[in-house]
Amino acid sequence: MAGHPQNEEGLTSSYADPQGEPFLLTRFAVPTRPATFLPRRRLTRHLDQALLTPLTMVNGAAGAGKTLLVADWVAGRDEPVAWLTAEGSGRSPGILWAYLLQALCVAGVPMPADIGCPADAHRVDRTLLARVAAHLSARSEPVIVVLDEYDRVTDPQIAEQLEFVVHHAGRGMRLVLVTRTEPLLPLHRYRAAGDMTEIRGAELAFTPQEAAVLLELHGLNLPMDAARALVRRTQGWAAGLRLCALAAQERPDAERYLKEFESDRTTVADFLLAEVLKRQAPETQDLLLRVSVLDRFCPDLVNALTGRTDAEAILVVLHRDNAFVEHLGHSWYRLHPLFGEILRAHLRVRDPGLRPELHRRAAHWLRRPGPLEQTLGHGAAAGDWEFTAGALVDDLAIGQLFTGRRCDDLAELFSGMGPEAASPAADIVRAARDLARSDLDRGLAHLHRAESNLGQEGESDQGAARLSCALLEALAARLAGSPDRAERAAAMAQHVRHEVPAGLLDSHPELTALLLAHVGSTRLWAGRFDDARAALTQAAGAPGGASTALPREDSLGRLALIDYLDGWLGRAERKAQEAIAATHRFGLPQPSGFGIGRLVLAAVAVDRNELDQAQALVDSVSASPGSMRDPVTEAGRAIATARLLLARGKPHAAVEAAEPAVRAEVASPWASGHTALVASAAHLAEGRPEAAAGVLHAAPDGQVACAVQAARAHLAAGEPGAAISLLETVRPEARAGPGVTVRAMLVRAQAADRAGDIATARRLLTQALREARRERLRRPFLEAGPWIRPLLCVAPLRGLAEGWLTPGAVPPGRTPGSPDRPAPVVEELSERERDVLRRLAEMMSTQEIADDLHVSVNTIKTHLKGVYRKLAVGRRTDAVRRARELRLL
Repeated sequence: MAGHPQNEEGLTSSYADPQGEPFLLTRFAVPTRPATFLPRRRLTRHLDQALLTPLTMVNGAAGAGKTLLVADWVAGRDEPVAWLTAEGSGRSPGILWAYLLQALCVAGVPMPADIGCPADAHRVDRTLLARVAAHLSARSEPVIVVLDEYDRVTDPQIAEQLEFVVHHAGRGMRLVLVTRTEPLLPLHRYRAAGDMTEIRGAELAFTPQEAAVLLELHGLNLPMDAARALVRRTQGWAAGLRLCALAAQERPDAERYLKEFESDRTTVADFLLAEVLKRQAPETQDLLLRVSVLDRFCPDLVNALTGRTDAEAILVVLHRDNAFVEHLGHSWYRLHPLFGEILRAHLRVRDPGLRPELHRRAAHWLRRPGPLEQTLGHGAAAGDWEFTAGALVDDLAIGQLFTGRRCDDLAELFSGMGPEAASPAADIVRAARDLARSDLDRGLAHLHRAESNLGQEGESDQGAARLSCALLEALAARLAGSPDRAERAAAMAQHVRHEVPAGLLDSHPELTALLLAHVGSTRLWAGRFDDARAALTQAAGAPGGASTALPREDSLGRLALIDYLDGWLGRAERKAQEAIAATHRFGLPQPSGFGIGRLVLAAVAVDRNELDQAQALVDSVSASPGSMRDPVTEAGRAIATARLLLARGKPHAAVEAAEPAVRAEVASPWASGHTALVASAAHLAEGRPEAAAGVLHAAPDGQVACAVQAARAHLAAGEPGAAISLLETVRPEARAGPGVTVRAMLVRAQAADRAGDIATARRLLTQALREARRERLRRPFLEAGPWIRPLLCVAPLRGLAEGWLTPGAVPPGRTPGSPDRPAPVVEELSERERDVLRRLAEMMSTQEIADDLHVSVNTIKTHLKGVYRKLAVGRRTDAVRRARELRLL
């Protein structure tokens, strides 16, 4: 070539572009790091290994921060660094090697004159490469050669030539490739020999902590939660974070902008469309736009959406080239979240009518092999509601509208279903949604229309739909308080179960659990406790994890209510707590479902005279808009609320609250008995014992608690004989617990006290205290009246009351001859509180107690507050003194 004299081997004698063009010096320049660049030591430490291996590859998507990372690393190196940005020389071996030799010269590593320079843009003589390698191999220290934008190198010859030089240069050269794609080099050999250092996209991604520092460098001091959210959305993509930070600088509320920005209207969109989408062939661009409607996809699904047959090969290339297509394993892929958002927006503009059709194709393809969640999502997005409802019902997943992690999402998904969907499945879904809101009339209207249309269609494959109808019939019976209808629904479910494949039933344990819970609840309403317990126990033991958590909570709560009604506070409390834990451990809303467990805990708290706790529990259920309403729940609410109001001295309000707010087709004996109990207690509180006894005449037979309350009313009216006769006539059942038996003992003890039989009164009161103490049952003693106070102030009864019975049971004054000792504490100390109290007595500091018990200082402070409250003191010295008076130390 003119101006470039050649030697005998056809090589130019100076380092010049074989085409005669002057070298572009910018291609040798190490990129300048911006002022807001964040050095990341974890990555530069990894790059330090490049000095130990002949080949290093920094491979990531566009904007992943590859180039600036390597530029930051080489800035701290003492070794010579030859930097070359490949650009347009990737298809011309001669030009690339001419530039590479010039890069070595710029780096202070000139080649001897006899090596020469390529004279042909498209060819490099092997002897030149051998001379370069030999010269580099003789160096005492390595030269670092960085080839940036190596993904532009597409000529296989260049890869072979580089490998030759790297291999023969030995320790004299360390090659660093910065690339978006996998280089055409035998990487497997380098990896197997341990001769390669790699940094890939996952490692390049910013962590939330790094993102927070990057935002600070842009003048944005935001909470860590905001940084985490941005990292989730961008997946730590460096360019995305920087572009978002630059845009947020111009907004008055940067945190809100980073949380809510529309990705398609930002420089992020411009970057991705230009650097990723428009670099692809037109058919690949079309494929990417179409798959943007999918959360994840496989080649067969992509072919269904595109009408192509070669999706697998295209996806492999897109993933290999870091085109923001991530491989999930087992031939499944997904788009980078931001890239997907931008492509969807681009699709809406380019072809707005295509999206519903793509969703429809995806829904139908996913119907069998894909997850139901994705099938329903695409069906809804396509507006194909009959197909979507049919998929839900045919899969026997109707119970997922009531329980599990997705019930709210499903309710929201089907909220867009209009009246044009007229299939039985659509009506079944409508019925489920209405019944979930306790809208019985609308729910039954949809359900009966679905059942009618199912009968007209005459199809044989309707088992799932009929079983779904049976479940909804049982729920409707429960809401209506109709035990007979519930039993018919259960019989219908048993009849059609054989029409459903066993595998389908096994995969949806929530349906059986819900059905049992509904039937058990109606039996409970009817007062059939044994039958109810059988169904509810089976539902409470259902498998299925989160999918059956709500019916398990519901059933355990109702089992707790049965125990409470039978007078077993401890059992009721344990079951109610287990009920709440059933949903809590899966992160489901609290309170969820019918909320009966919390109402039982509230009623237990009232009987223990823990009124503030009871109020908080009642309020938590009342404040929950998602709780369903059925007669049992409302009766439970009435019990807790009315008893709480009675305990607070509000008898009129208690009577008003005692009637359940939901009407039922049949009356519940225990709910009716409770209403009478509250009215009777209100009359007694106002000094009308005759009226108190009279309201109980209409109470259902066999209500032991009503008989005990009637006996108490007779005793207050001056009729001890009638009271005792009533207790003798209606003896407590064998299953009755202290909540019933303690009250009966107190009536007998009061009658004995009035008769002057102090020994019998003390014996009965002693027995009552022992039974009540196990359950921490306090209200019966507070409601007993003044006769009990002198007896509780003397030994041995006082000892039985100490440590757990509220001071309200004993007057502040002293009876003649009673020992001058303080009243019992309000509430028994826990074991850990006793541990703390003992260490207080040893004059240990709060820190010393924390160290001794291996807990935090804050935990000790919490226990101290409990000790002070229960001992009614405000200082540690008073607590120790009080504890010694009560013989707790």
